[in-house]
Amino acid sequence: MECRHCGSALERPGDYCLVCRAPNADAVVLELARDRATLTMLDDEEVVGETHVTTTPEDGGEEGVVELRNFAGRVADEVRRKRPEEVYAAGDRDVLRATRDQLHYSFYRVSNGTDDDESPVETVLARRGDRALEVVETAPAEKLGGSHSTLIGNRAGRTAIQTVAGHPHVKKIIPGPIDAGGSGSRTGVRAKATRADENGNVRLLLRDGSSVQENRVVTTAMDRERGEQVRADLNDALAEADLQ
Repeated sequence: MECRHCGSALERPGDYCLVCRAPNADAVVLELARDRATLTMLDDEEVVGETHVTTTPEDGGEEGVVELRNFAGRVADEVRRKRPEEVYAAGDRDVLRATRDQLHYSFYRVSNGTDDDESPVETVLARRGDRALEVVETAPAEKLGGSHSTLIGNRAGRTAIQTVAGHPHVKKIIPGPIDAGGSGSRTGVRAKATRADENGNVRLLLRDGSSVQENRVVTTAMDRERGEQVRADLNDALAEADLQ
């Protein structure tokens, strides 16, 4: 493949050009299986290339941990070669988590599509075809506000809030009062983002035993449809953090 800007040869599809210092892809979509990763490079709404990384999974133990980390590292290295603005990922949760831990890009979890025939790449292309949502640069710790500062669930509750606050389309989280009159639960802290309202904002429900806390999440979405996209992202991130 050649650089789309200066025509210099690129070693792999979508690589950042070291000659003219220009990117050839602004997003990478990762489809992650335990033994194979497919990276699809996008420039705006155009597919500009595809790369595969494979591994032979080890059966548990320290060898399995090392093999997974090395596999994720190879995937992360491929992403870094592109220097994208965004990374989208779908597939095996362990591979996804290990890969994201080694990257420092805006990272979005996407499903396999809105129906069985739609791939993650098609899902991302459809989303990118819509008006882009504003990205909030504020640090997650600075997004917490409101008159109620107490969060239920101790460390797990804080982890849920930090997970949601880390999303680039979340402006602010406003903790609500704690209702201790619910039914008991032995499953520990659970968190769920509920259906978006007409302004694109969602509610984050935290449950810890018989206590329930409803927190308001203000997003950059301007309508329910885009708010539902953010809600789905948040629930995927909470699931990855073992909070659902």
